[in-house]
Amino acid sequence: MLVLLGFILVFHLATAALLFIATIKNAWWQNDLISTDIWTTCFSNNSVCLSEFVEKYGECIQAIQATMCLSVIFCCISFIVFVVQLFRLEKGQRFYIAGTLQLLSSLCVMIAASIYTNQQGTFHADLTSNPGNYGYSYILAWIAFAFTLISGVMYIVLRKRK
Repeated sequence: MLVLLGFILVFHLATAALLFIATIKNAWWQNDLISTDIWTTCFSNNSVCLSEFVEKYGECIQAIQATMCLSVIFCCISFIVFVVQLFRLEKGQRFYIAGTLQLLSSLCVMIAASIYTNQQGTFHADLTSNPGNYGYSYILAWIAFAFTLISGVMYIVLRKRK
């Protein structure tokens, strides 16, 4: 049981790290000239960064920013709740609260990545002369979605044994 709890804790921390990286790093869309994320657009290897991209597509980008920030918050609160429940729950009970928070985090990541996927053509329509591709932060966001979903289900299925 101790090995399982250790694995779950490490898995949760890795998921939180993926969420932080996907939210903060400037690599949701990249090509030879620019790299964009949900906060700024940087030109020529991050030498000049502008927030015009965010201002131009305000509502969609703000929805993506809000849901990614919520996912990070839910993931961190879920970790704290899991640790508290680990010591407070009675034998045989399940970690419903931690699991629910982790599933909410998963839902937020999915919403953010889905909005970005749907609006990507609009966001980067002026770059048709130099097309790009999705960056590693975008891919990490989808991986974090899968990880948060898996860990949320693990928390709900997991029973406290002592």
